[in-house]
Amino acid sequence: MIAIRRARPSDAVAIAAVHVAAWRNAYPGILPEAFLSRMSVPRQAAYYDGIIRAGATVHVATASGLDVPDGSGPRVVGFVTGGRVRPGASDIPAEGEIETLYVLDDWRERGLGRRLMRASATQLASAGCRSAFVWVLRDNPSRWFYARLGGRPVAEQTIHVGGAPVVQTAFLWDPIERLLQASPQAS
Repeated sequence: MIAIRRARPSDAVAIAAVHVAAWRNAYPGILPEAFLSRMSVPRQAAYYDGIIRAGATVHVATASGLDVPDGSGPRVVGFVTGGRVRPGASDIPAEGEIETLYVLDDWRERGLGRRLMRASATQLASAGCRSAFVWVLRDNPSRWFYARLGGRPVAEQTIHVGGAPVVQTAFLWDPIERLLQASPQAS
C-alpha cells in the first residue's frame, strides 16, 4: 500500500537516501560523475531534518504491506518539497514553487509522482498560492512528466551544479488548479 503524508524529522535519512539515489540514477552524463559520487546521505539528511523542523512543506510517499519485504515497516520511496516563492528569489510569475520531486526508480510509473505533486499543490493552494512552478534540468529524462501534468515551459536559465553549467527549464501552472486537476489523487 502507498500512502502520502507530511514528512517528520525521523524521515530525514530516508528522504536523503531517495534524493541521492534519484540524482545518481537520473543525472549520469548530465552532471559531473565526481559530484554525483561525492553526494552524501548524512549531509542531505541534516539538510532535510533542518527544513522539516523549520516547518517546510515536505511530503513523503511510503510503501508498506505487500509492497515491501515481509517484516519491514513503511519505507519512504519518494518525496516532494514546496513552498511560497521567496520575494526576489525568482523572476517566474508564480506564488508557489515545487522545489524537489524524487521517486526511487523501482517505484516510478505507479502514480506516486502525480500524488506527491497533488499533495504539494494542495498545500500551496491552501496557503493562498494561485500559481506554482518547478525548475527541471533540461536534460532530465523525466522532464516531460511536468508537461503531461499541464505545466507550461516559461523560462530557461543556466545554473552551475558541481562546477558544470546546466540549463534548467521552468514549468508553470497558472492557475494552480491546472496542476490539481492534472494530478488526481487516485492516479
